Order: sequence, then structure tokens, then C-alpha cells
Amino acid sequence: MSLGDMGLLEDKVTIVTGAGRGIGAAAARLFAREGAALVLAARSGGEVEALAAELRADGARAVGVAVDLTTAAGADRLVEVALEAYGRLDAAFDNAGNGLPPAPLAERAEDDWDAVHALNLRGTWLCLRAQLAALTAGGRGGSIVVNSGVGALVGGFGDGVQQAAKHGLTGLVRAAVADYAPLGIRVNAVAPGVVRTPGTADFFALGPAFTDLVARSTPLGRPARDEEVAEAAAWLLSDRASYVTGVTLPVDGGITATRRFD
Repeated sequence: MSLGDMGLLEDKVTIVTGAGRGIGAAAARLFAREGAALVLAARSGGEVEALAAELRADGARAVGVAVDLTTAAGADRLVEVALEAYGRLDAAFDNAGNGLPPAPLAERAEDDWDAVHALNLRGTWLCLRAQLAALTAGGRGGSIVVNSGVGALVGGFGDGVQQAAKHGLTGLVRAAVADYAPLGIRVNAVAPGVVRTPGTADFFALGPAFTDLVARSTPLGRPARDEEVAEAAAWLLSDRASYVTGVTLPVDGGITATRRFD
């Protein structure tokens, strides 16, 4: 098989978190088409187990596992499943996250902060910690991509708690580069803008007021499809991005280039 015939992630054992729906499910399907062997994770096992069965029926290698990634035990278990199923770990797309409806920062409760940071920041750190340990022990190098968000790069309205977590992810990515690049481990992030997923369905249900705002504030004039974010993550995970590390890549239709939030 020539390099041109190989999938982008051919034979790479890859973890995908938040894989039950939206960007995570789109990534799982894309990564499978690109040749990855997958471990799919979500808090509820039903969705990822069904997705793994779908991918296996199409000839892919995939297992689904229910884990709570706000706990060290959950993050560690995910890596253990990869090692048990495939004998190694090569890559991870740390996509799991949550959010809140918009509200001014002074109106947020402590529980809001705790809920968002427990998964978006602490959970991602726990996943990185377990994954980096496995990649280091494997001695083969590897690649990790974190799903951050446009809020890691620019300010917006009504989203301060989540933006704080996203800025924290930028710091985690850069710190990981400093520690692990000498071992051949690359760590990057994707920063989506507005994406049409099940998680944003309530916003799009608001009708023209929201869709018009997205069109005005995004130079490309539309929200992203979840597959478009998955494509960016696949490239960063692949060997074709072999000299790219420490990057937070906007997948935002031009928002960060123009800072338009009118």
C-alpha cells in the first residue's frame, strides 16, 4: 500500500471523548474511515456502544466505554481500555465538554463555575495526564488534540465562565508541549466557532434572531458542520501535521480574524 492509499490515521489507536453525538460522533466516523482503531467514550455508554457497533459493522475497529471524565478513575480507565483492546495508544481527541446558556458574569453561581470547569478544564487535564503517561511509556510518540473553542481566543458576551475554562485549556496545551515535545508527543487544540450540533439545537430553535446573528458575526456567513471540526482534528492528529504542536487552530469561519460580535 502506498502512502497515497493510506488513511490519514491508518492503524492509529485513537481515543475520542464526548463521542456519543455532535462533533465527537462525527470525529469517530471520520477517524474510522481514515483507518483509526477507536476507543469511544461518553458518560452514558448506550450511545457510544451503538456507534462502536455501527463502525464495526462497516469493518472498523471500535469499542465504546462509559466513563465519568471528571474523575481520575474515569480518565485512567479510558486509557486502560485502549491498552487492553489494542496493546497501545497513539492518539486522542479530547472533545468532551459542556456549557451554559448565556448570562453576565456577575449573575453566575458558584455551581455554574464548578460544573463547567469540572469537565472542560479539570476533566481534560485528567485525560491529558493519563494519555501522556501512556504515550510516554509506549516510547512511540503520539498526538493529542483538545477541543477548545473560539472563546479561548477572543472575548464574547455572556460566556465568561466557559471562556475562563477554554483559556485554561490553551495553557494546558502549551505546558504539555514544553514537557513532551522532546519525546515526540504533539499536543494541539481546535477552536470551533458556532457549530450546528445537538448541543446547540436550543439556540438554533430560537429562529431567525439567532441564525441572523451567526450569519452577521461569522465572515463565512454560516455555522460550522460538526464534520468540519472533525476534519481539522484529524489532520492535527495525523503525521501530515508532524511539525505542528502547541497550536490552537481556529475552525470558526473567520470570527477570530475579524472579532465581529455585532
